[in-house]
Amino acid sequence: MAQDKKYEITVAAESKYLADQSDEPAGRYVFAYTITLRNTGTVPAQLISRHWIITDAQGLVQEVRGLGVVGAQPVLRPGEQHEYSSGTAIATPVGTMRGSYQMVAEDGTRFEAPIPEFLLSMPRTLH
Repeated sequence: MAQDKKYEITVAAESKYLADQSDEPAGRYVFAYTITLRNTGTVPAQLISRHWIITDAQGLVQEVRGLGVVGAQPVLRPGEQHEYSSGTAIATPVGTMRGSYQMVAEDGTRFEAPIPEFLLSMPRTLH
């Protein structure tokens, strides 16, 4: 069990609809999201890359892969956190995002930090 906790990054997400950047008649709904990564393991680890799965209400899936987050590849020591904000656009007023961060620990071990699914929703769309 202790081995499982050695390599652990906890991910939390918040999203917000950006009406001023959206074009609803054209089917473009823009959302900002803020991600907080916290090293809840026992060894330092660096974020190397990301993999996002973005799904709109019609089931259209966009996959995004890339190095770092917003141009950074932060190293998180145990107990440290890194927060960043970014954005995405989808074709419906509601959708979801989920994915994973690919990490490498100080000892060279590679592991994934899952990003739990979170909602993208225009206000007053869901009850």
